Amino acid sequence: MIDQNLLPFTFSIKKCSTWKETCTAIRTMNVRGAGAIGAAAGFAMAQAFMTGDNPAFAREQIRSARPTARDLFYAVDKVFNAGIISVAHALATALEIAVENQEAGRKIGSFGETMLKDGARVLTHCNAGWLAFVDYGSALSPIYQAHRKGKKIFVYVDETRPRSQGARLTAWELMNEEIEHLIVPDNAGAYLMSQGKVDMVITGADRIAANGDTANKIGTFEKAIVANHFGVPFYVAAPCSTFDFDTLLGKDIEIEQRNADEVNYQTGPDVEGKLHTIRVSNPGSDALNPAFDVTPAGLISGFITEKGIVAPGRIRKIL
Repeated sequence: MIDQNLLPFTFSIKKCSTWKETCTAIRTMNVRGAGAIGAAAGFAMAQAFMTGDNPAFAREQIRSARPTARDLFYAVDKVFNAGIISVAHALATALEIAVENQEAGRKIGSFGETMLKDGARVLTHCNAGWLAFVDYGSALSPIYQAHRKGKKIFVYVDETRPRSQGARLTAWELMNEEIEHLIVPDNAGAYLMSQGKVDMVITGADRIAANGDTANKIGTFEKAIVANHFGVPFYVAAPCSTFDFDTLLGKDIEIEQRNADEVNYQTGPDVEGKLHTIRVSNPGSDALNPAFDVTPAGLISGFITEKGIVAPGRIRKIL
């Protein structure tokens, strides 16, 4: 996997030889993003069967690594059930999930790019590009495919504190794709929309309840409220594997609480390129770090999926 914790300053491939190493990589966010977490979790589960290392115990450990991410549970359970049949079946199923994730990202881009006009200005939050999937991505896939068709797209990239996935990862992807963009503070969305500078907001999702309520990176809910106030379309891009029909309402989604150090410290290079971690907040203060919030379905214009663009009220019928 690409070690996302080192980006954008260092590009490095991380190898995980055991399910425990893969599980740790998921928990510590060496790999992150709904689709990428799901694929990695599927491979972790397959690794447990390949080594015969108590697959049932491994299953619970992997499931607890990132409790909000639906794709993780989807992949782990599917590979576990396959592993009961045979080890070979477990590995084949893990590979199948990865390929499906890649293809879903491609189709999401194909459907989504039709909504982006030449000259469109899009606001994103967090990172939901090809780093967050096996390939293509979800929220960024329509932007990439529109760009490749010759459309001029401009992207406002939320920095996405506390881990700054927008400033570090989305911006890095867009630079590599040669798409014009600007990193903006998380709290600049209302200003930009009030100035008429945003045509559409597109985010990814980590879990979508049966009624359309959507859990995504903390701060997404605020963007949806502001977009609704200014009449800016707000779309969520996600594959079908992110929809959780066993969770009826958004209030039932477990919100992962992460370490306060992610809020209090930041890591970056000095002028010589050496990485340093420094405190950026008052030394005597603690911090609260919920990783996700839930956007009510009523604030969402539609879901961009590999089966097409679906209105929140038609999720069950279409998917």
